Amino acid sequence: MYEAFQETVEFLRKKDVENPEIGIVLGTGLHQLTDKIKVDVAIDYSEIPHFPVSTVESHKGKLLYGTLNEKRILAMQGRFHFYEGYTMQQVVYPIRIMSLLGVKTLILSNAAGSVHKGWNKGSLMLIDDHIHLQNMHPLIGKNLDNFGTRFPDMGAPYDKALIQKMQETAKDLGIELNKGVYAAVQGPMLETRAEYRYLQILGADAVGMSTVPEVITANHSGMKCVAISVLTDECDPDNLHPVSLAEIIEVASQTDATLTRLIFEFAGRL
Repeated sequence: MYEAFQETVEFLRKKDVENPEIGIVLGTGLHQLTDKIKVDVAIDYSEIPHFPVSTVESHKGKLLYGTLNEKRILAMQGRFHFYEGYTMQQVVYPIRIMSLLGVKTLILSNAAGSVHKGWNKGSLMLIDDHIHLQNMHPLIGKNLDNFGTRFPDMGAPYDKALIQKMQETAKDLGIELNKGVYAAVQGPMLETRAEYRYLQILGADAVGMSTVPEVITANHSGMKCVAISVLTDECDPDNLHPVSLAEIIEVASQTDATLTRLIFEFAGRL
């Protein structure tokens, strides 16, 4: 595994990818932030040694290195999901690479369903905590001692100072930003009415199929995390309507400009 990491890092450094300060993961239907990046290097995932390749149509599959509001960043334009058939180690492989390249702060975004009855689709939720409900874990197996301890503490997986700064940024921009708990399920199917009730009982405010493995891995590697969900559908078990991927992408795209403003300004304040 370490040999694979080193091959990937050496490949990227030969492409002049050096010392990014911030890592960014863009979720389903969220792409407008890339227009704000002064891109120095853009690489298809398929060109990068040992990188998986996105199979979800809304994930473009490019690694972007450049500047965002005067900060050196490395951005994933599309992520990997456990439901695509990858191992958890493959899903979080890019996070390991970001850590080796020097990233200390990780900003993640995703599209999620709103389990909170008071929040409408198209709104934003700052993730304060999460519930891991996928049937595999990225730290299963021999510990990678060069990254972190065998038993990492997850009492605050989302950095409190970054959460506060994100809230302040949203307030200054006049952007409504809810705060809540994200539940990560395996997917790829959407949930049943009974499962949504189950998630409400557990205390989840939103549900999705990503992000948590990356956050676990980032914490294991000593990176600070902040994450935002775009709530793309309303998951009220008593008033549930069918929803398609196209509808989810459409809502995410409509909210993308607001999320872009928020992340752009937030990055500049780090």
